[in-house]
Amino acid sequence: MKWFKIAMLASLVALPAASVVKAADLDPPAPAGDPSMTGFYLRGDLGWSWLDWDGGDNDNAFVGGAGLGYQFTDMFRADITGNWTGKYDIGPGDISTTALMANAYLDLPNSTPFTPYVGVGAGYGWVNGSGGADDDSGVALGATVGASAALSNNLSVDVGYHFRQILIDGDDPREHQVTAGLRFSF
Repeated sequence: MKWFKIAMLASLVALPAASVVKAADLDPPAPAGDPSMTGFYLRGDLGWSWLDWDGGDNDNAFVGGAGLGYQFTDMFRADITGNWTGKYDIGPGDISTTALMANAYLDLPNSTPFTPYVGVGAGYGWVNGSGGADDDSGVALGATVGASAALSNNLSVDVGYHFRQILIDGDDPREHQVTAGLRFSF
């Protein structure tokens, strides 16, 4: 777990460096009029999440999220997302999780219709308990891997795996999420 925390902190340090690279015009400019390569985007995702937790029973639940991002180059993008995971039955009660995350992604363009990507994120998460489970909150860390495919110049479908851990007092909930969603560039 220590290596994961170090990797997350290193990625947060690397984000300002990426803006310096963009400012120095080291990346070739995007073709004019191609909004799928650079610019703002909205995203929405739905999927399923599996809880891996030493503090209670493991369970699974629905997950949904939305976000706003910016595609800096054909290889680098970042977004702010919020997501909510429905009720996990953990034995003495239920919990749901909510997280607000800042994420950075490395897209790997290639000659196929699919663009694979990897990403990391950090933010804040809330664990909401009911029926005997306690509420708690703390720093949230995440990593993701997936692929997107352009449906048009402005619309892409995205499928990904996301790992998220919320660092709370006691045992940290770890979530494994598989989602599918859409990204709309504007």
